[in-house]
Amino acid sequence: MALEGAPMEVVQGREVIVIGGSLAGLFAAAAAAAAGAHTTIIERDVLPTEPASRKGVPQDRQPHVLLHRGLLAAEELLPGLREDLIRHGAAQFDVGAMPWLGEYGWMPTWIPAYELVSATRPLLEHLVRERVRSLPNVVIHEGVRVTQLRRSGSRWQVECEDATMSEADVVIDASGRSSRLPHWLAELGYPTPEPRTIDAHFGYACRVYRATVPVPISTGIMVFAVPETGVGALALPVENGRWLVVSAGYGDRRPTRDPDEFVPFLDGLQDPAIADLVRLLEPISDVQIYRQTGNRRHHFGSSRTWPANLVAVGDAYCAFNPVYGQGITVAACQALLLRDSLARKKPLRSRQLQRKIAAVAEFPWSVATTEDLRRPSSTEQPTRAQQLLGRWSGELAKLAARGDRRAYRAFVGVYHLMIAPAALFNPALFVSATVKAVRGMPPPAPRPAVLEALTLRGTSAPVGMAVTEPPLPAP
Repeated sequence: MALEGAPMEVVQGREVIVIGGSLAGLFAAAAAAAAGAHTTIIERDVLPTEPASRKGVPQDRQPHVLLHRGLLAAEELLPGLREDLIRHGAAQFDVGAMPWLGEYGWMPTWIPAYELVSATRPLLEHLVRERVRSLPNVVIHEGVRVTQLRRSGSRWQVECEDATMSEADVVIDASGRSSRLPHWLAELGYPTPEPRTIDAHFGYACRVYRATVPVPISTGIMVFAVPETGVGALALPVENGRWLVVSAGYGDRRPTRDPDEFVPFLDGLQDPAIADLVRLLEPISDVQIYRQTGNRRHHFGSSRTWPANLVAVGDAYCAFNPVYGQGITVAACQALLLRDSLARKKPLRSRQLQRKIAAVAEFPWSVATTEDLRRPSSTEQPTRAQQLLGRWSGELAKLAARGDRRAYRAFVGVYHLMIAPAALFNPALFVSATVKAVRGMPPPAPRPAVLEALTLRGTSAPVGMAVTEPPLPAP
C-alpha cells in the first residue's frame, strides 16, 4: 500500500490521468497542463463537436451558473473564456440588479454586486472543452469507461473496458456523482467510510423558452423555495435570446414533466413574476426533470492511509444540491489548488492536497446542508450549531431585504465566495441587528419596478405566445 508522503514519485515530466471529462475534469486537466504535466482525460461519453446535451450529464438541460469567484477562477485557468462566452451570446448582468424573492421579501435591486455571465451548460462545457483540447500537453480519450484502478510500483494503472491500460504518476478522479473511487479504494485495501449524505428530496423541471420580441427585463428572476411554501422557480436569460425557466419543489411538491402543469405551477408561487415572464415567451423544448439532488460528501483524505498521488475533485468528492449553484465554482477553485500543488515540482503531498480540496468545499457544503436541513422533507434534523447558524443567516437576510447595505454586501459576497465567511460575523452586523431589534425593522424593499412592467404585459398575453404591443417606457 503506497501511502501519502512515500518517496516514490517521479516529479519531472509528470504524467497525469484525469478520470471524467465534464467541467470538473476539464478544469483539473487545464490545471495539470498549466503545471507542465502531460495530461490525459478519459471520458466515457463520445463528446459532441458542438454545444449539445450528452448522456453522461443528465442535468445539463437545467440551469448552471458560475458564481463570480468561479468565473474568475475559470478565467485564470483558461484566459479568454469570459469573452468567448459573451461572443457566443451569453447574457451578462449584475446579480445586484436581479429580482430575488426570499424568505423575508424582495432583496434590493439598487446595490451593485457582481457580474454574472449566464449560458447553458452545453455551451459552457463546449467552450471550456475546446480550449482544453487545444492545449499542447492534453489528450482526450473519449467513449471509454474506466473499470479498474491499481498500483504499479510508484505509478498508477488505469484499466478501461476496451482492455486498454494507461499509466500515470498522478490520478485525478473527476467522474462526478457516479464515481467508482470508493469501490476501487476498497479493492486496494484502503478504508472507505460511507459518505455523509443529506437529502431534502428536492426536484426541479426546466423548459427552454425563446424571446420573439424584447422583454422588459435583462436579468434573471428568483423566487426561492422557502420552507413555508416548499416551491419556487428561477428564470435565467442565456445565449441566443433564450431563457431557461425552472420550477422547483421539495418532497411531494416537486414538479412533474407534464407540460400542461408547468405554467400552472408557476402561477401558484408566492409571486407571479416568472409566470408573467413566460407569458411573453415561446416554449421551444419539452419539460426536463432532475431529482438526483442530495448533498453527498466523502471523507477522502481524512485517513492517514490515503494513497499517494491520488485526489478527487468536484462531485466525485463533494456533490451539492444544485439549487444553490455552487458545484462548478467549487470545481474551478479546486483546480487552482491542483495547479499550484503540481507546479511546485516536488513530491505531491496528496493527502494534504485532498484536505485543501475539502476546505474549498466546506463553506458551500455548510450553506447547502444548513438550508436543506430546514426542509420538512430532509432525511435528517439540523444540529444545534446548524440551527444557530441558520437563525443568524436569517437575521442577515432580513437586514439585507430591508436595504442594509453592509448585510447585503456580506451576504452576496460570501455566497459568491468573494469574501471570507467571517464577514458574516462582523461586529458591525451584530450592532445593526441589535439596533433594529430595539428600534424596529424598516419596511421591506418594494417589489422591483421592472416586475410591474412584466405583470402589465404578461397578463395581456396568452400563455406561450409573445405579445406585440409597443414596449412600455422604462420604469
